[in-house]
Amino acid sequence: MTTPAGSGAGFGSVSWWGLSPALDLQAESPPVDSDLRDNTESRTPELDVLLVGSVDGRHLLRTLARAALWPRRRLHFYVLENNLEAVARHMLIFSLALEEPEKMGLQERSETFLEVWGNALLRPQVAAFVRAQADRLAHLVPEPDRLEEQLPWLSLGALKFRERDALEAVFRFWAGGEKEPEAFPMSRLWDSRLRHYLGSRYDARHGVSDWDLHMKLHDRGARVIHTREFRRWRDTGVAFELRDSSAYHVPNRTLASGRFLSHHGERIAARGYWGDIATGPFVAFGIETDDESLLRTSNGQPVKTAGEITQHNVTELFREMAAWGRPRNTQGTPEQMCHGEDRGDREDRESASPERTASAPGFFTVRFLPIGSAETLHHKSCYKGRFQLLYVACGMVHLLSPDLGACVAPGGRLVVELARYLVDLRQEQLQGFAARVGELAQAAGFTPPPQARPSETFARFCKALDSAGQHTDSALESMTPPPDTLALALENQSQPLKGGPHPLSPSNCAQNPSNSSSTPQGSGSTHRESDPIPRYPVPHL
Repeated sequence: MTTPAGSGAGFGSVSWWGLSPALDLQAESPPVDSDLRDNTESRTPELDVLLVGSVDGRHLLRTLARAALWPRRRLHFYVLENNLEAVARHMLIFSLALEEPEKMGLQERSETFLEVWGNALLRPQVAAFVRAQADRLAHLVPEPDRLEEQLPWLSLGALKFRERDALEAVFRFWAGGEKEPEAFPMSRLWDSRLRHYLGSRYDARHGVSDWDLHMKLHDRGARVIHTREFRRWRDTGVAFELRDSSAYHVPNRTLASGRFLSHHGERIAARGYWGDIATGPFVAFGIETDDESLLRTSNGQPVKTAGEITQHNVTELFREMAAWGRPRNTQGTPEQMCHGEDRGDREDRESASPERTASAPGFFTVRFLPIGSAETLHHKSCYKGRFQLLYVACGMVHLLSPDLGACVAPGGRLVVELARYLVDLRQEQLQGFAARVGELAQAAGFTPPPQARPSETFARFCKALDSAGQHTDSALESMTPPPDTLALALENQSQPLKGGPHPLSPSNCAQNPSNSSSTPQGSGSTHRESDPIPRYPVPHL
């Protein structure tokens, strides 16, 4: 059976990398009040940002790298994902980005980041790094004091206890090493998923990838993605080949995710790869750059590939972050900060510390919110009207509602990622999605800013200064529903796991010791009895 164009099946049900270029979030947020900035006796201005489905931390990394270009602010990022594996990837990526220069050089750090972030297969030395970091994080997650001491920028205080237990289980699976080589057979899973996605077109997969690249991605602005690198990624999952191809053979366990499946009438827990197999990780860092010389063309062809531009951009990000050193920060849950000691007073005392480097930007924290909490955040007074900027990924647009809009302060901004680089979607579907985003934003209390620059990648809105969340459900009822295929693809991608504990939590695996079914297919979470399901063991965590 051939997958019809526009089905969205290549998007997957789990997102591992962004489908839009990295943003400097300070450039998207309201400017610092000039009176507050000029008043040296007042506390340092703060920026609270809520990111819903940002997935890979690219916006945070770019914001931190460019912080020295802006007036001094304390940056507080609140990250809400729909699966704990994405939270674990955030932690691993930031631990790598903030690694001491004495322990890991700039080039090694950049190459390690690219492989862990965007490759299905790793070199053995990179896999060893992942195991070591995962083992370290697995020991830190259940010990808040050690976590605060070693990772002062991170807060897991808002997560539920069962979520922290499941997060520890994810890290322990990553740290499993070579004990169970069939625990995550990435090459087989990738090929099986590709076969299911392409159907009868599998034997012509190179022609399909060339068509998707030249007729879709190139036409939509991603001309620097080279045919060779895109075809290699579609075939093997290796996007960034920085060494000889034979060096990449260890499965990247950070791309594994768990879910409950129905097989022969039985509900089982399984691991698999259900991520993107259509667009690839080239868009996030590989199609835009501050160095315009990298975008030059010769005889109508780009002189640099998306992989080369990605490596340059990531290296520059890490170089800029290394220039200001690793900032120290305070800890505590948002609730503690609302009702306990004043946040600004504590951080003002720390800002005078001699240990803080002169070139460091304002303090920053990354706080992870409970899975599936987007619909209940407004019930807590410490979140209501708190954020100056709200970012929503295209796979989480269905969560944009008046309740979520109530968490944005008057005058705040909203940035929504559009579906421009989803190759399975036709032009009319992209237009329908953009219209749907505008309707949801309006219902949530946002309006397009005056004289806004047009963009096919992001939709930008602002909240009125006198907005009081007076919109009613009738506004939602009057909206035009999105195209069916687009709605199905995005809702499948962003649907949180329901019905009890995480499918791969220790307690659940203990209850299902014999379960070994999984599937690489990303178009759904249930399967008919006649469906061929590759079987491999789910290890005890």
